[in-house]
Amino acid sequence: MLKYIFYIFIFIIGLNFTSSAQNKQAGPVEPAAKILKIYPIPATSVINFDFQRAYDRSLIFQIYNFPGKKVYEATNLPQKIAITLNEYYRGIYYYKLVDKDGKTVESGRFLVVK
Repeated sequence: MLKYIFYIFIFIIGLNFTSSAQNKQAGPVEPAAKILKIYPIPATSVINFDFQRAYDRSLIFQIYNFPGKKVYEATNLPQKIAITLNEYYRGIYYYKLVDKDGKTVESGRFLVVK
């Protein structure tokens, strides 16, 4: 009998959490539009970063390896960045666009396979 009371109690608590979570949602959240288009994924010898819409040329583009070491940085950005991967090891790399205040505008990751 105690077992059934416990299950009913858990069920009621679960209903309270789901109904309060549903009430807090104001509507569907749309993801922010990406500034960069990255291809090819996975990359073998070259990876391309294309700006898809208007952007601030004062942004800083950075690439980090998996342990977090910065391996690339560019300023005064052109419409397209093509990076040869001769000196990149196989693995996951992270990129980010940073504004002049140090705030990350966009970030993501890509895979290098050789």
